[in-house]
Amino acid sequence: MYFKNRGASGGLTFYSSGFSAGILALATSISPYALAADSKTAGEETIEETVVTASHLGVSDVSASGTTNVLSGDELASSATSGLGETLDNFLGLSVTDFGGAVSRPTIRGLSGDRVRVLNNGVKARDVSGLGADHGIDVDLFAVEQIEVVRGPASLLYTGGAIGGIVNVVDNTIARTDFSDSKTVAGIETQSVNDGQVKFLAHQGNVAGFNLTASFKDAEFENFEVPKGAIIHAEDMHDDDEHEEEHEDEHEDEHGEEHEEGPIAFLNHSDYSKETVRFGVSKVGDWGHIGLSYASNEGLYGVPFHSEEAGHHDEHDGEEEHNEEEHEDEHEEEEGHDEHSGHDEHEDERIFAVTESDIFNLRGSFALQGSLLKSIDYHFRDSDYSLTEDHAEEDEAHDGEEAHDEHEEEEEHAHGGPTVFTNEAQEFGAVLDFSNDRLTQKFSIEVVSEDTSIMGAETFMSPVSSDEFTLGYFASREVGGFVIDLGIRNDWVDRSGSVSSAEEHDDHEEEHDDEEHEDEHEAEIQYFKTEESVTSFGLQIARQLNEQIKTSLNLSSVAKAPASVELFMNGAHLATARYEVGNPNLESERGNNVELTFDYTSNNVFSSLTVYRNEINDYIYLQDEAEEEHEEHEDEHGGLTLANYLQQDAQFTGFEFEIGTVLVIGDGNLTLSYGRDSVSAEFSSGGYVPRINPDRNLYKASYDRGSFGLDVVFKDVDAQTDIAIGEDSTAGYEMLNVKASNTFALPGDLSLNVSVFAKNLLNEVARNHSSFVKVEVPLPGRNYGLKFSAVF
Repeated sequence: MYFKNRGASGGLTFYSSGFSAGILALATSISPYALAADSKTAGEETIEETVVTASHLGVSDVSASGTTNVLSGDELASSATSGLGETLDNFLGLSVTDFGGAVSRPTIRGLSGDRVRVLNNGVKARDVSGLGADHGIDVDLFAVEQIEVVRGPASLLYTGGAIGGIVNVVDNTIARTDFSDSKTVAGIETQSVNDGQVKFLAHQGNVAGFNLTASFKDAEFENFEVPKGAIIHAEDMHDDDEHEEEHEDEHEDEHGEEHEEGPIAFLNHSDYSKETVRFGVSKVGDWGHIGLSYASNEGLYGVPFHSEEAGHHDEHDGEEEHNEEEHEDEHEEEEGHDEHSGHDEHEDERIFAVTESDIFNLRGSFALQGSLLKSIDYHFRDSDYSLTEDHAEEDEAHDGEEAHDEHEEEEEHAHGGPTVFTNEAQEFGAVLDFSNDRLTQKFSIEVVSEDTSIMGAETFMSPVSSDEFTLGYFASREVGGFVIDLGIRNDWVDRSGSVSSAEEHDDHEEEHDDEEHEDEHEAEIQYFKTEESVTSFGLQIARQLNEQIKTSLNLSSVAKAPASVELFMNGAHLATARYEVGNPNLESERGNNVELTFDYTSNNVFSSLTVYRNEINDYIYLQDEAEEEHEEHEDEHGGLTLANYLQQDAQFTGFEFEIGTVLVIGDGNLTLSYGRDSVSAEFSSGGYVPRINPDRNLYKASYDRGSFGLDVVFKDVDAQTDIAIGEDSTAGYEMLNVKASNTFALPGDLSLNVSVFAKNLLNEVARNHSSFVKVEVPLPGRNYGLKFSAVF
């Protein structure tokens, strides 16, 4: 299978032979950038092989099925260090959900959370990102070969429950082929918007027949700058808030400097640091390959928004009976308490998270000489992830780990102590290839054991144990010029957890003594075990109509079992300022998707159009209580908004369109394109699905000449006014990003890669509508950066 590289934009046109020709036509919704970006003239085309590895079901031919984007490692190496969602935000159909600089998640066609599966080398990242919007994804983007995105129905071929799609980050820690020579990369990067400093080092080579890899990255970013007037607060947007008038003067005193002082402002607690270390060794032979790897990720980041109302309520249950004036006095006396606390109300207090993960991998492939079974690919992963969220005095917390270690000494200021989120998981998978000359067919098996727990001050969910077992089958055959692909998988998902309703009766329990309280609390714990068996399937029909036009039709029905938080969540989730309640009786979601794609390519003009409709039965969502209900029952949940996990049918419809041209200028190629993506999501009973990103226009220009590349992206994002009940609309914005890079050949087999980049050049006030904290946490302001890397 071959892909024609379309320059720095990352867009691809697919070429193949045999059965792959039709499969690869499914990728026609990708932006068809720069038909001849790597050619000397627009009429010449350079074709190079790129292997897409995401699928559990195999390598290039199978895993390329579906609507696919590939972002190359070279493109990543010359770009600014950023989160996963932000890195992919320039692809049509993809957007980002953020929670400050440290958390950046991809959203695909309006779907996010557990519906978008993030994989590392084809295996799901087992972190705690699903337990909180303020939790990052445990995947690092340094020293990776490529990032693969598969949208739409083909995602079922990669992992279970990916109704929205998959994102696979591929590295070469376990080499699948022998290194021909050694290579070392060392470099630094700096960014202006957050005083960012990144240092990195990577090496690969072959010693005594063994392929060895090692990489190290240390990144530190301070609080990022935002445009003047960007920092506002949720209470400022609700004139009818019952506390607005009572605390108006206080808020003006606290926040006046941020709104009015100078053109530069910083978002407090938006800093983060991360250290990543990876090692790998592999052995390759005619029989296949086998390898081991270890990865360690350690991070520390501030939480730019974190409501304190529930924590204050828990510590002082009796205070609910006080009048408002007395309540205000206590807030003034108690350092760090405020009814409308957010990211900067407590100048002397810092909320931060410390992350640690250890990941061991065994991976290999065994080639067989038998006529029936061709090969067996296998993998085993053991991952241990923890995130500790804590409060501390500002000065001490800035010492990073030291503040975390000294937590016990600052217990009085830590509001009950830290909260520790953990995830321990083991996963085994194998793919058996039974292909022959006429039919490609593969069987897959996957077994997962996962234990998730939350312990400490903010325990909003009891420990959950999950066991998953999967059987899958994929077949592909070319018939009369059509390529027909069929994928079927069945996922058995068992979860064991418990729900305690004691929190709902705190007001009544105040009159009981401690012993009676404990007995009642224990009596109200209910244990649940959910057992789901869900079958998903997809049918893809593709055809090359002529030399210019390719088309594909994709049909699928993908099922997703409810996530742990959707089932067993029951408590104050301060990061989203909500008291969230799950439902152990939730049914599995099922997304029935129809997708039609056309792609046109001529000598110097390209265009693509994808239209889709995804009807999701029993769509699970978080529904906030109405404002009247919140005012009536506010004290019951410490002032937090009550939000319940509900489900009803929903329809997602949308399109992705792009048109462009390639012009020959001098010895290089100039590629110009315009693209637009749009998604509309509504419930069958009426009303909009919450947190759906608005329509966007993408204008792109890229110029490539030898080792020099220049990319300009202008993003015009519409305002989002199609909002759910209790949701705020979001203003539109324009974003201009520029990057220039070049490679200089130096004596002694040494090369120097230099890239200069600028993001948000217009210094626009911007917010991601899909983020829970879009009001309090805007996007960074204007950012300049420089990146050097030496290769020898």
